[in-house]
Amino acid sequence: MASNHKPSAARPVSRGGIGLTGRPPSGIRPPSGNIRVATGMPPGTARPGSRGGPIGTGGVLSSQIKVADRPVTQQGLSGMKTGIKGPQRQILDKSYYLGLLRSKINELTTEINKLQKEIEMYNQENSVYLSYEKRAETLAVEIKDFQGQLADYNMLVDKLNTNTDMEEVMNDYNMLKAQNDRETQSMDIIFTERQAKEKQIRSVEEEIEQEKQAADGIIKNMSPEKQIKYIEMKTTNEKLLQELDILQQQLDSLNMKKESLEAEIAHSQVKQEAVLLHEKLDELESHRDQMIAEDKSMGSPMEERERLLKQVKEDNQEIASMERQLTDLKEKINQFNEEIRQLDMDLEEHQGEMNQKYKELKKREENMDTFIETFEETKSQELERKAQIEASIVALLEHSSRNINRMKQVSSITNQELKIMQDDLNFKSTEMQKSQSTARNLTSGKKTT
Repeated sequence: MASNHKPSAARPVSRGGIGLTGRPPSGIRPPSGNIRVATGMPPGTARPGSRGGPIGTGGVLSSQIKVADRPVTQQGLSGMKTGIKGPQRQILDKSYYLGLLRSKINELTTEINKLQKEIEMYNQENSVYLSYEKRAETLAVEIKDFQGQLADYNMLVDKLNTNTDMEEVMNDYNMLKAQNDRETQSMDIIFTERQAKEKQIRSVEEEIEQEKQAADGIIKNMSPEKQIKYIEMKTTNEKLLQELDILQQQLDSLNMKKESLEAEIAHSQVKQEAVLLHEKLDELESHRDQMIAEDKSMGSPMEERERLLKQVKEDNQEIASMERQLTDLKEKINQFNEEIRQLDMDLEEHQGEMNQKYKELKKREENMDTFIETFEETKSQELERKAQIEASIVALLEHSSRNINRMKQVSSITNQELKIMQDDLNFKSTEMQKSQSTARNLTSGKKTT
C-alpha cells in the first residue's frame, strides 16, 4: 500500500486545475511540503488540504466543499470541472425541448408585451393628436371669426379717422345686407333646383335600373346563340358610342374653330376678300380638273368620229325599236277602245244591277288608271317624305344621345365641384353687378356733363 501511494509533493498538477495565483506552467514542480496546488477549484474559494491533513488557511476565505464535487478517479482525486463551451447536453430528450420551448415562449411574451406597450403609447399619441387636431380646427374657426371682427373694427376705425358720417355707414350696411339677402335667396333657389334635379335624376336612374332588369330578364330567357350575338353587338355598340363621343368632340371643336374663324373673317375685310378669292380659285381648279379629265377622255378626231357614228347608230336603232313599240301600243289601245265601245253598246241594253256593277268596275278601272299614271310622282313624293323622316329621326337620335351624355356628365358632378361652380357663379354675378354699376355711373356722369 505504501509503495503504491505517491507522495503529494510529487503529484503533478491536474489538467483542469486552477491555482490561486494562476495556473503554473507545465514542467515546473510545486514546492516541497504539505502544501499542494489546488486542482479544479474556481478562484476565490478555499483550498482543501491533503487527504489526511487539516484544511489549510493560506489567506483565502474558507468555504464548505462537498465530496461529490471531488470524485475519486483511477489517478486519484480530480478537480472540479469548469464550464465547457459548446453543447453541454449529449442526449436531447423531452425536457430539453421543453426548456427550449419555454425559453422561446418567454421571449415571445416579452416581445408581445413590448409591442403592446408600443401600441398603447401609439394609441395615446393618436388620441392626443386627434384632440389637438379638433382643437386646432376650433381654433382656426375662432381665428377666422376674429379676423372678420378685426376687419370690421379696422373699417370702423378708418371711417372714424376719415370723419365719415353715420348715414354713409348705415347706407353701406344696408347695401351689403341687401346684397347678402339676394345672394342667400339665390343660394336657396339653386339649392331647391338642385334637390329637384337630384330627385329627377334618382327617378330616372330607378327607371333605367328597372329597364336594365327587364332587359337582363329578356337576355336570360334567350338562347345561348342569341346571348353571344347580343354580347357581341353590345361590345360593338359600346365601341361605336365611344367613337361617336370622340367624333362629336372633334366636331364640336371644329365647329368652335369654324365659328371663331368666321368671326375673325367677319371683322376683317381683307380676310373676306381672301375667302372669296379662295372660293373662286376652288371653282376654277375644279373646272380645270374637269376640262383636263375631258381632254384625257377624248381621243383622236377619227376615234371621236367613229364613236359619234356608233352612238348615232345605236340611238337610231333604239328610236326605231321605240317607234315599233309605240305603234304596237297604239294598235292595242285602239283594239281595247273598240272592245270597250262594243261592251258599252252591249251593256246599254242591260239595265239594273249589271249596269251598276259595270259602272263601278269602270270607275275602279279609271281609278286604277289614274293611280298608274300618278304612280311615279306619288312614289317620288313618298320617297322624299321618307328621306325627310329618316333625317329627322337621325337628328332626334343625335339630340337624345347628346342629352343622355350631358345627363351622365351632370350626374358625375360631385358636391365639391357643384360648390366650386356655385362659388364661380357668385363671383361672376358680383363682377357683373359691379360692371353694371360702373356702366350706370359712367352713363350718369356723361349725362350730367
